[in-house]
Amino acid sequence: MAKMVLTASYIALSGTDLSNWANSIELSIEVDEKDVTTYGSGGWKENLGGLKSGTLALEFKQDFAASALDAILWPLFGTVVTFEVRASNAAVGTSNPKWTGSVLVKEYTPLSGNVGDDASVKVSFPTSGAVTRATS
Repeated sequence: MAKMVLTASYIALSGTDLSNWANSIELSIEVDEKDVTTYGSGGWKENLGGLKSGTLALEFKQDFAASALDAILWPLFGTVVTFEVRASNAAVGTSNPKWTGSVLVKEYTPLSGNVGDDASVKVSFPTSGAVTRATS
């Protein structure tokens, strides 16, 4: 079994590579559970998958310089944009698949922290439409 340490993951929003600012990435996808149990189910609960959804959660090191993180994220607020994530910034392949789709940039907290904290930005964006996985 191959093991991996995430050291150079790739994250892009709206076609812009944000990997240099990112230090945490989580793409979670799920499907609604629909109970389809009937009297004919023999006393066992039966379930089918319903609507699918996902969330892209990221953490960045904030950067207010011109053309840096804040200048990139601020105009995206309130819009649906494309995303691409990979475990490694290496070429996409069978050992480095990519996940793509769209997310709603529904939140952005440009500044948060206590005295002595690093300036980090945590965001969580719901997916909008299908999420796909590809190896080429």
